Amino acid sequence: MNSVVVNIAIPKIIGVEITEDTLKLNLEDGRAISVPLSWYPRLAYATEKERQNYQIAGAGYGVHWPDLDEDIGVQGLLAGKRSNESPESLKRWLASRRHLE
Repeated sequence: MNSVVVNIAIPKIIGVEITEDTLKLNLEDGRAISVPLSWYPRLAYATEKERQNYQIAGAGYGVHWPDLDEDIGVQGLLAGKRSNESPESLKRWLASRRHLE
């Protein structure tokens, strides 16, 4: 029986763009991944200043937003994964932000 092993190279992030409704990661291989901002509620509820305060992290394979305690990786986006934060956790996080209003 023959088997095939496929090694998938995950490209690094070279840029991040965020609009009112879209998160776009520009990758080193020329691709760009765009997903609805609604996939990541913390980003969707964030201020513009919080959204723009990010760091390309994880040796280039992820993005970290320190103000939001949010981390998003290329591998998850390529697989179509959304935030898996529970509704209860999001509710607590939103309540903790009331002082920002």
